[in-house]
Amino acid sequence: MANKLICEVVSPERVVYSGEAEMVVARGVEGELGIMAHHIPIVTPLEIGELRVIREDGVEYIAVMGGYLEFRDNKMTVLADIAELASQIDVARAQLKKEERERELAEAKASDEALLQAEISLKKALLRLKVAQRYKD
Repeated sequence: MANKLICEVVSPERVVYSGEAEMVVARGVEGELGIMAHHIPIVTPLEIGELRVIREDGVEYIAVMGGYLEFRDNKMTVLADIAELASQIDVARAQLKKEERERELAEAKASDEALLQAEISLKKALLRLKVAQRYKD
């Protein structure tokens, strides 16, 4: 395990992922970052984005809806508000949610707060579809 790190992704409901990785790529609030074994300690808030766990046998894609990433002592912990493995995303349901969010966005023009909420909801729906599609590919 000399060039590997331990990665654990946890949501309020459960441990979403736990295992070794060669590298983890996440979307922090200041942009995308890649963490490899022996990286300097870091704590950063996460954006709504895709988390890629790169292993010897392939890549695990995880939709992460905000939270925090901490790396220290060769262990990464992601405390996510919501997290879903690509393999567990129901694509039909995600597509339906995306369409609903697009309608909400079109109707939300009257209120700044409603518009912001609709944009965030649409961003989450689009992320779920993107991550699920990567699993199928």
